Parts: sequence; structure tokens; C-alpha cells
Amino acid sequence: MEELLQKIEEATGFIQQQTEVAPEWGLILGSGLGVLGSEITDAVTIPYNQIPHFPTSTVEGHAGQLVIGTLEGKKVVAMQGRFHYYEGYSIQEVTFPVRVMKALGIDKMLVTNAAGGIDTNYAAGDLMIISDHLNFAFQNPLMGKNEESLGARFPDMSDAYSARLRQLAHSVAEEHATKLQEGVYLWLTGPSYETPAEIRMMRKLGADAVGMSTVPEVLIARHAGIEVLGISCIANLAAGILPQPLSHAEVMEVAEQVKPRFIQLVRGIVAQA
Repeated sequence: MEELLQKIEEATGFIQQQTEVAPEWGLILGSGLGVLGSEITDAVTIPYNQIPHFPTSTVEGHAGQLVIGTLEGKKVVAMQGRFHYYEGYSIQEVTFPVRVMKALGIDKMLVTNAAGGIDTNYAAGDLMIISDHLNFAFQNPLMGKNEESLGARFPDMSDAYSARLRQLAHSVAEEHATKLQEGVYLWLTGPSYETPAEIRMMRKLGADAVGMSTVPEVLIARHAGIEVLGISCIANLAAGILPQPLSHAEVMEVAEQVKPRFIQLVRGIVAQA
């Protein structure tokens, strides 16, 4: 645990040498959604491979850099691209940047992803506010010895996705006549897409969307006392709902289409939170 604390200190110290910004918001931008980073003004950009102990992004649509600056008058630090468990990183490596963002000063975090829609009322291009999650990867980055300075041994997850921020998101969407879904996100490790039988099972268990990220970062964020808002871009309907194969190219194409609505929504939330 002392090694983790030292790594956090070294990564945080390096970032603070590049900028004097003390962020209040952390933004984790998923597949195809990194465009929000270009909305940040007075920005300092730091490639992940320059930051001590950071992994590097290996997936298309993840730029692999930290952007620190101002968005809607608020100081923010944005991850343009995240790390996934399926890339071969440990669950602790996947979530390490959240620890660093906390050390930089954030108390609110927006986590985004591209997901498959399980609810048959969803359509590709919908934005879904995450109300709760199901951890079907059965991995938890908090396993092992707990460091009390980072958070409690047994963090409460009954309000993992802030009711306050979810209500604000719906309010902002209503102002701009933007349709929002709200539902439960299910995490699987990937990288293979799910089978139709698996999707039928998930629907019966109460999942509305499925993806390969987000839950590990949320577990660490809540352990650290960070208020969390999650947004999924429904990139496609999950396996078996429509008679067509699934592909990452489709994910990227849909993310490009939702870009204006996504940027407008996030800017409004950050401005008012």
C-alpha cells in the first residue's frame, strides 16, 4: 500500500509541475467521446506515456492523453481515453488515474462510455444516464489491504451514481429538448461482444445497457468520496436484438453522430453543478 501511495504522489507531482490548475471535475471520456477534451480552454495536454505509472491506451477512439484546463468556468481534468481490463492491465492499473485525479483535487467525476442497448426501447444514438450498475466481471479494484487515507474499508454503494447530478442532467437535457434515457449499466470484461443468450439473461436481471468499462473507476471514485455521474452513449442494440453483426466501427460512427448533443449536455451539467 505504501507503494501505491508513492506512485500516486509521483504521478500527481509530475502533473502539478505542468500546470497550476487545481481541478474540481474529473472527466473520463470513453470510445469516440474524447472530443469533449477539445472544448477545454487554457488547456495543458499531457500524453499518458509521460506521466509516471500511467498505462497507455491501446484502443481506437482513445487519444491517450490528459487535458487540464477550464470548461464552463470550472477547472477540469479530462482523460481522453481510458484503460480497460481487457487490454491486459491489472484492475488497479485501470483505476490508478482516478486516484491521481482525487489527489489533484477533484470532488466530482463524470464517467462516460459507449454501450450496447439491452432495453429494446432504446435506439442507437440515445444517451443514457446511469442510475446503477451490475458488476458481472466479478472484479473489484478495492480487494487487498485497505489504505484508510484513501477511503473506508467498506464503501457504501447505495448512491454510487449521484441522485443530485442525475436530476441535474435531466434538467439540462429538458432545457435543450434533448432526449435522455436512464437505466442500469452492466459491466463485463470483454473484449468479445456478448452472445444473444447472454443479452437475454442480462435483460431478465434488470440491465438496460452493457459495456466493458466504467464500473472499476466508479468503485474507486466512491471509495475516495467523489460524487459520480455516468453517461452511456448507446452505440448499438446488443446482440440478438437486430439481425446484424456488431463492430467497433459502428461504435465510433454513432459516437460521432451524438457529439453535438453530448457536448451540449456535459457543458450544461458542468456549468450548473
